[in-house]
Amino acid sequence: MAAKTTPVAGGGARSATAAKNEDGRGTVKKGDDGRSGGDDRRLHYGAEDIQVLEGLEAVRRRPGMYIGATDLRGLHHLVREVLDNSIDEAMNGVCDRIDVIIHKDDRITVMDNGRGIPVEKQKQTGKSALEVVHTILHAGGKFGGAGYKVSGGLHGVGVSVVNALSSHLRVEVHRDGKVFMQEYERGKPLGPVRAATKNGYEPPTLTWKPRERLTGTITTFTADPQVFPVIQWDAEIISQWLRETAYLNKGLWLSLSDERNGAGESFYFDGGIVSFVRHLNKAHEVLHKPVYVERRFENDTVAEIAIQYNDSFAERVYTFANNINTMDGGAHLTGFRTALTRTLNFHARKIGLLREADPNLTSDDVREGLTAVISAKIKEPQFEGQTKTRLGNAEVQGQVAQAVNDALGQFLEENPPDARRIIEKCLTAFRAREAARKARDLVLRKGALDGFSLPGKLADCQERDPERAELFIVEGDSAGGSAKQGRDRRFQAVLPLRGKILNVEKSRADKMLGNEYIRAIITALGTGIGEYFDAKKLRYGRTILLADADVDGSHIRTLLLTLLYRHFRPLIEDGRIFIGQPPLYRIQLGKEVRWGYSDNERDKAIKELKTLARTKREARKKGDKPEPAETAPLNTDEGTDDGKGGREPAIARYKGLGEMNAEQLWDTTLNPETRTLKLVTLHDAEQADLCFDELMGTEVEGRKKWIMANAKKASLDV
Repeated sequence: MAAKTTPVAGGGARSATAAKNEDGRGTVKKGDDGRSGGDDRRLHYGAEDIQVLEGLEAVRRRPGMYIGATDLRGLHHLVREVLDNSIDEAMNGVCDRIDVIIHKDDRITVMDNGRGIPVEKQKQTGKSALEVVHTILHAGGKFGGAGYKVSGGLHGVGVSVVNALSSHLRVEVHRDGKVFMQEYERGKPLGPVRAATKNGYEPPTLTWKPRERLTGTITTFTADPQVFPVIQWDAEIISQWLRETAYLNKGLWLSLSDERNGAGESFYFDGGIVSFVRHLNKAHEVLHKPVYVERRFENDTVAEIAIQYNDSFAERVYTFANNINTMDGGAHLTGFRTALTRTLNFHARKIGLLREADPNLTSDDVREGLTAVISAKIKEPQFEGQTKTRLGNAEVQGQVAQAVNDALGQFLEENPPDARRIIEKCLTAFRAREAARKARDLVLRKGALDGFSLPGKLADCQERDPERAELFIVEGDSAGGSAKQGRDRRFQAVLPLRGKILNVEKSRADKMLGNEYIRAIITALGTGIGEYFDAKKLRYGRTILLADADVDGSHIRTLLLTLLYRHFRPLIEDGRIFIGQPPLYRIQLGKEVRWGYSDNERDKAIKELKTLARTKREARKKGDKPEPAETAPLNTDEGTDDGKGGREPAIARYKGLGEMNAEQLWDTTLNPETRTLKLVTLHDAEQADLCFDELMGTEVEGRKKWIMANAKKASLDV
């Protein structure tokens, strides 16, 4: 709910000083210099109000402008910025190994065997180039010089921003037969660049591949606790970056060492993005071997595409530009989809699977079960927006389309059985899409006849502003009834579900739309799904899943998350999906009640209540007058005799939401002031896809193996 605001009479707030300086006519008195008297400077705006932030002070003053935020995501962005410099060396063919180390004291080291940052004097500043790139924003070798043909870091702010936001940074460059070093504290050099002959550490050399030269850059930094409230490195996040980078740069060795627990991983893929596609399809039966093409064009653009169809219904297409994950697509994705649809239609008619009177396959038809990775390396990439999530280079669209046309057309000609399987799958998708359209039209027509009525079991709220309203999807009619009675009707809506909904991972859209409960969820949310999804029609700013704390409840919650991930993914990306956390225990001693959401909280509550009861007993023995809140009798029927003159708390274990009455459900799970919610986030789309594929998909044998391998890790409450 929005914070309450109190309007000020007259339309604005005034400082106390300004009020005192007003005369009887309501004018503001002025000083000798003609400015407003007192401390009110609102009417004055002069040159002295303009500040110039020197060096990297702007970064420290406004870190969110450069790394997004100072939370854990922004913290890990520091690693990515340093890592990207090494990856740029690899993309230009002068580096084949990068190592990342998480030290026990939370320092981070990134080292590569690239060329090493230049150290000679930079003519514009008269300082060492090493110091320039670490202390001046928008300084680097990626602004059109001959140093880099392609680069992911285009703004020249990466390593200088890391330096500014680090309490200490040390850089070590190996080149020209020497070691050059410089250290910084919160962005400021602690001394000049020092040089020494090589007599110690050498950049890593691959044991299986001798290097012609021993050069490279080693950067070690400590994130500044004055900037980041929490410094806690997640090795899994860094590991995913390294794995993805290894796929996109075949022949590049990347490793991660975590000194905190001795763990380590290395990534190397000779197959590049072909290996990536095989990895994405490992939980499915594939229809053919991957189709791969790499094409270099006159403007130095390199288009690399890998394609493979599987037996699923979902599309998995990942696009990259200069190793940057362009999640919103752009020119390279448009060119790929255009060529894919055109080539498959042409071949389908050529072999007679599409007759002259038949309509063409659409883009939606040819994307079912498609897995593809599109990687473009571009000399001057143009990204739409600061986040670099969409590629804007118009010429890349035609280049990617040409590469796909030629490679896919040749593959279909040379592999008739595979070509037939692919096109027959597309035709099946076409027929299913038509059936789904009819089912969707039927749902819409029924809604129109009913006056677009909401699902019968939905208890709607009074609030019509989506940002102030929330929807609880509750497992079971009993729990749904308690939730309807206990909720705040002003802004909380409740939709109860009975049993388990359909697993949409194994169902096409026509079957999904035939499911009563899924239709109810679609109608309640109001956004539509798939190509009809419209976030502006969302009826509730928050959707909260409430399920029992048992195995069946976990299964129902997983089915709901599968539905939301596959068909309402923008809601997850916008941070609008939550999981409610009902308590596992109710602990009562006398009139005192505590709630426990875990075994640890239960034990803590027991100890707290027994201590409180003992304190009260001792106070009574001394004849102290109790506080008003303590006048209620302690030893009621709530609790059991502990055999020592005291009582043990009564403990109730909740197996289901239906065991709580409306008041208890409000106090523990519905009340925004006291409840606990888990935000559902999407940190890594690739891993999320694989998880849903493996655990919810059609490949039973793979799921069985996964369960057998991980059974001992499960903590079940049955």
